[in-house]
Amino acid sequence: MKKTVAAALTAAFVVGMTSTTFAAANPFSDIPAGHWALKSVEKLAAEGVVEGYGDGTYRGDRNITRYEMAQMIAKAMAKNPTGATKAELDRLAAEFRDELDALGVRVAELEKYSDKVVWNGELRYRYRNERVKSDFGKIKTTRNWLLMRLDPTATVNDHWKVKARLDATSDMKEDSSTNFKLKRAYAQGTYGKFQFNVGKMEFYTNVDDGMLIDDEFSGFQAIYGDKFKVALMAGRWSGTDIDVKGADGELLVKGDPASYQGGEISYDNDKLYIGAGFHHFRSDYFSTLHDTFGRRYNKNTHNASVWVVGAHYNFDKLQIRGAYAQNTKAKDWKKSFTAGLAYGDADRKKPGTWDISADYRYVSPLVSLAPTYDAAYAGSKGVEFILRYVPLYNTRVELQYFTGKDLVTEKNARVFFSRVSWFF
Repeated sequence: MKKTVAAALTAAFVVGMTSTTFAAANPFSDIPAGHWALKSVEKLAAEGVVEGYGDGTYRGDRNITRYEMAQMIAKAMAKNPTGATKAELDRLAAEFRDELDALGVRVAELEKYSDKVVWNGELRYRYRNERVKSDFGKIKTTRNWLLMRLDPTATVNDHWKVKARLDATSDMKEDSSTNFKLKRAYAQGTYGKFQFNVGKMEFYTNVDDGMLIDDEFSGFQAIYGDKFKVALMAGRWSGTDIDVKGADGELLVKGDPASYQGGEISYDNDKLYIGAGFHHFRSDYFSTLHDTFGRRYNKNTHNASVWVVGAHYNFDKLQIRGAYAQNTKAKDWKKSFTAGLAYGDADRKKPGTWDISADYRYVSPLVSLAPTYDAAYAGSKGVEFILRYVPLYNTRVELQYFTGKDLVTEKNARVFFSRVSWFF
């Protein structure tokens, strides 16, 4: 989003509606008398919203950066606008939210001057083709579907917000759709370095970048810290509430929601990230896995106890990363691990940016209960390649390819996955 002096005029509108300061004489040598923007620029300078350059010029024909525009918005926000002016500033603040954060203008402060509810969202188109060999030949499955996602955030007061997520999917092959489903709904409170979440919230294992879980759970979460963080969680997880039946309709696995307790500890200084965690689940579901997966689970246990360690290090645009996890209640397939390299940064706000990665993954279905992976899957091992590119602002294209083996059939497996995301 590039703007010249027109962007400054928007800020001038905001300032002009909230101030009685009179414009001073032309403070910039390169704006001629009679220029159509002169009075607006004079007002901005008088209010301290723009300062120009050290040589006394304004350079109004130069494209300003998003960061520079955010600086003007931050200064205009300090005027505490109201009414129609506040609505105009709300739109600017939402557009430049990330840059305002970088300037130290906290989102909590920003939302004091914005609408009660801020909406963000994403439309995803996804295609997945999986081919797994078996004793009966090659098994091929294809999915072709859309995901519509809305993420509202409502400010309650200086410390608390209410957040939610609504998802709807559409099967492109069958031309079938589902209604919006409430995926998350929780209250988030922030008190200094403490953060508290209560309700149905994101369940993502940060230490391993989602190798174990990328889902939701209902309960409570407490987080403390900045670079050094401690997180404690407890509640219920519905990921085990799935009945599994055989080809003849026989019930093989009885679904049952799991009680959950967990915690993670980590340190992150932008270059180095290192962390460890422990996650415990209890459900009748686990006791049935003894026979379902060929006696690979300890008999008569109702528990899954998973500990995990992970780290990554950034060399400018190059990242080295890895994670290891183990379920102490599993007899076989008791571990999951990943290690790989990534280069670049496909920032959705920066057209032309890209990144590429290659990771070896061993993903046990008894450890990685709901992994975040799209090509590699729970019950596979092999190499996953990912390429992401940002052709347009808030638009990202992603290609993934996995080649390896299926842990159940012990045969070759190939998966191609693609995604196009439009953010708003």
